[in-house]
Amino acid sequence: MPKSNQKPVYQRHNTYVSIGLASLLGVLTYFGVFYQQKASAQDYAIRGFDVSHHQGEINWKQISPVQYQFVYLKATEGGDFKDRKFQDNWLKAREQGLHVGAYHFYRLCRDGKVQADNFIATVPNKTDALPPVIDLEYDSNCINTYTKEQLLKEIQLMHDQLHRHYGKQPIFYISKSFYHIVLMGSFTDTPLWVRDYDGKPELKDGRKWLFWQHSQTGKIDGIAKPVDLNVYAESPQQWRMFLKEQGIQDGK
Repeated sequence: MPKSNQKPVYQRHNTYVSIGLASLLGVLTYFGVFYQQKASAQDYAIRGFDVSHHQGEINWKQISPVQYQFVYLKATEGGDFKDRKFQDNWLKAREQGLHVGAYHFYRLCRDGKVQADNFIATVPNKTDALPPVIDLEYDSNCINTYTKEQLLKEIQLMHDQLHRHYGKQPIFYISKSFYHIVLMGSFTDTPLWVRDYDGKPELKDGRKWLFWQHSQTGKIDGIAKPVDLNVYAESPQQWRMFLKEQGIQDGK
């Protein structure tokens, strides 16, 4: 006897239910009821912040070195600018027990050596300090007269001079646009600190990052104005290894 192509009633019922559920899930997903959770800065245990004179007077005694494990302070900019709050912040942040580092805002129209000299003249060479940071992003106040190749050469000069002086591999703080247009494929051994306020940073070449600046509107006790917030990419155990590699003892 030939088999019927018509499904039994219970099979047709199950098929209709499956189609209905699939349609419902599609609608809910479309309207955002179900979504893939994005990585959050709260997923990272090692946290820090960065400040400059723009934050004004800081009450460092109110800032917990347990809640925030590191801080970077603006020291210099270009060939001659020195942040007026750097020395005070440097001393008080260290007294509070935070791991402290300094950063330089790189001017695209100034020679790398001149900028390195400015940083070295300002930032003490302390063995327990975090590695120096060079802030690389597009600068609307300084017209870049260098070609990409010349710019990379000038950045290399500053990078190498800081490396020799402080004995630590410098870190590049970057905007993603600057990285993709200028740096991608270069300085492959230099750790990256990426600014991304929209979510966990993803670079086009898949390169990993060391620090992530995830907010510019953070609130911290002891600081009246908004603060840039950052996280370290790895676990607390790897953080301690990172500090050890820098010659820094972690007493926390």
